[in-house]
Amino acid sequence: MLLTPRTTAARPKALRTPRIAAALIAATASAALVAASAPSPAAPLGIGDPLFPHLGNPGYDVDSYDIAFTYRGDNRKPLDAVTKIDARVTAPLERVNLDFTHSKVRSAEVNGEKARFDSTGEDLVLTPSAPLGPGEPLRITIRHTSDPVSTEDAQSGWVRTGDGLAMANQADAAHLVFPCNDHPADKAAFTFRVTTPKGLTAVANGLPVATARDADGTTTWAYRTRHPMATELAQVSIGRSTVVHREGPHGLPVRDVVPTKDRELLERWLKKTPGQLDWMEKKVGRYPFETYGVLVADARTGFELETQTLSLFERDIFTRPEYPEWYVDAIMVHELAHQWFGDSVTPRTWSDVWLNEGHATWYEALYAEEKSKRPLEDRMKKAYSRSDGWRTAGGPPARPKTPAPGQKISLFRPVVYDGSALVLYALRQEIGRRAFEHLERQWVHIHRDGNATTADFVRLASEVADRDLGAFFDAWLYGEKTPPMPGHPDWRTGAPEGK
Repeated sequence: MLLTPRTTAARPKALRTPRIAAALIAATASAALVAASAPSPAAPLGIGDPLFPHLGNPGYDVDSYDIAFTYRGDNRKPLDAVTKIDARVTAPLERVNLDFTHSKVRSAEVNGEKARFDSTGEDLVLTPSAPLGPGEPLRITIRHTSDPVSTEDAQSGWVRTGDGLAMANQADAAHLVFPCNDHPADKAAFTFRVTTPKGLTAVANGLPVATARDADGTTTWAYRTRHPMATELAQVSIGRSTVVHREGPHGLPVRDVVPTKDRELLERWLKKTPGQLDWMEKKVGRYPFETYGVLVADARTGFELETQTLSLFERDIFTRPEYPEWYVDAIMVHELAHQWFGDSVTPRTWSDVWLNEGHATWYEALYAEEKSKRPLEDRMKKAYSRSDGWRTAGGPPARPKTPAPGQKISLFRPVVYDGSALVLYALRQEIGRRAFEHLERQWVHIHRDGNATTADFVRLASEVADRDLGAFFDAWLYGEKTPPMPGHPDWRTGAPEGK
């Protein structure tokens, strides 16, 4: 995710420090406590994420989602939906908790039999006809609505556009769209089936697998991912859209989705994507998914978002004259870089979000330097001067402060963007450019399609550098104050936050 307009000028094996180890122990203990202390019979659970403790649910791992939406042409009214979940039971379960709220449940089945369902907190709690044991398959079918209208108490993951809908589920809103295990630690395959009235086009993550036109004029569009995905990265676009196809590196299908009325207007931006893909591949290796493209939404969101294989952008970012070309190019690369950092390699907890945003900001800034002569060092020096203020306001990069209640994107403060890219700059200064670039390639290769933690990054960096970097990372990731910058003893912190 990238907030716009931005406040910057540019818009281990056990090499764990005591703080890192303590954080992992605390997270594990918290998860056990949340699950163990839950009252019976129906109570909201969670896996103990430090920032979102009631997201995710213990006792099962999701293998796949199959989600069907029926949209009737009015983005102010709930969609009819059916969500099917295939999972594996990992611990004895008398009840199955799903994250789901903001919409109505009509019926529930567990393994083909009707199940009682209750709502508590932001959980949907299912009671199967018999307890489930470890290793058993778990097939859940929920018939429900999906309400696209946000309220004061619930900000829907749906974004209402000028001609339909799109999704923006980060960080904790997927469960306001469909029942799920709404935590990035449980990635799964996704199939979407979207039925729309005549004249509308639906596009989703992954590649199309079927299109069926019915006698009543409706069309059902089906898409499936080839790689596992976190719930917060799901994307469904419905609107009067044109799908633009072109080819990227190695024959990669590049698919952009734009308002039909803006097809020609946006071409100057869309045609840049293959070159940006090629640039990123030269930095970190082969693109990790089956397709990529830009989804342009006629909506005011205040951010751009790296939904997997189809990044969401506000129309305004491409049409407002005050945004210079180099700036828009860099934002496009920011969301593209997330396909490696955040989408393919996904954080295990939300406290690891610096691994997503720090890397995306790093490649955004590096692209601006190499393609538009915007010096990276100048940007990092300015970030260094502000870093102490960012840490005070938002916490250190790997221990961010909890988001403000009801404001899901308040997690995304400057410290997780330029403040975290600054950590990567310091690391490159510390271990050298060659080792740093090798580390980046190894990181996305080793953890492709998986989850990873800050401790994993510390361990791998130490292995690549052939020395223990625990103390270095402990200071840069967890310190209340910004450490001295290697190679730049003259750099100073202390500029007022936001200046």
